[in-house]
Amino acid sequence: MASSVPHPFPYQGSKRNIAHHILPRLPSDTDRLIEPFCGSAAVSIAAAFHGVASRFELNDVNTTLMDLWDEILHRPGELAFQYEQLWNAQYPDSHEHFYRVRSEFNRTHLPHHLLYLLARIVKGAVRYSSDGLFNQSLDKRRNGMQPSKMRRQIYAVSNLLAGRTDLSAVDFRDVVLNATPADVVYMDPPYQGTSFSRDHRYFSGVTYNELADVLSLMNLKGISFMVSYDGRTGDKAHGKALPEELRLVRLEIHAGKSSQSTLLGQDQDTVESLYLSPALMERLGGYTERGLLSFAPG
Repeated sequence: MASSVPHPFPYQGSKRNIAHHILPRLPSDTDRLIEPFCGSAAVSIAAAFHGVASRFELNDVNTTLMDLWDEILHRPGELAFQYEQLWNAQYPDSHEHFYRVRSEFNRTHLPHHLLYLLARIVKGAVRYSSDGLFNQSLDKRRNGMQPSKMRRQIYAVSNLLAGRTDLSAVDFRDVVLNATPADVVYMDPPYQGTSFSRDHRYFSGVTYNELADVLSLMNLKGISFMVSYDGRTGDKAHGKALPEELRLVRLEIHAGKSSQSTLLGQDQDTVESLYLSPALMERLGGYTERGLLSFAPG
């Protein structure tokens, strides 16, 4: 299922491989799907591909990333052409070319430069310095997506989302607290332990307490939402579970083998938590006045 859904760029933490576990939690009456930490927008793309929602809102505090999304949705041909030029220019010295493009991107913040960098960096993992400069290294094992394939992916995503997607680059609070009861918000905030770490994986972090406070307000407003947050690999937990007083239903999604444990000669599965809000559970038929009914994860 996941392989047929288009994606124009890799992005560490993307929910592309587990989107098919998330989509069944969208009610049949979903009008608009909102991703306030959109990244590669894997869930929205999958929802559009399978006709689960009719409208979308993508937001990320990374303004250049949102400029890239604007190009994908509204100028796909121009973006594909610019990417092809950058990709072809990487020969014969792709190492020197990558770092020249990275320097130019840090000066100009052009979206097609970001697209090329995303296609070439290690594990699709975006990193920024303390000065806000893109500083991830080149993945020497691969050359990035071929221009012909990139063009197909860009056009496919543009056809799915253009004309029914709003884009923004604001604080996530401004997005989620303006949601309506007819919307569904899917939140994939920066993993705990990364937002304020020294390698600056994200432009802006969200603390545990800040997130919990916003989720509490969303509950009071009757907003339907899902949150991907903590998880585990084998017996090792990653992050702290969200507070019980939020009355969220927590599901565990098996995301496959851990690549890190495989490198260490171990065989461990990665499991990610997905939290469902009370309002969402009501729309799914999982809550009554007497409490929680059975709800089997798919």
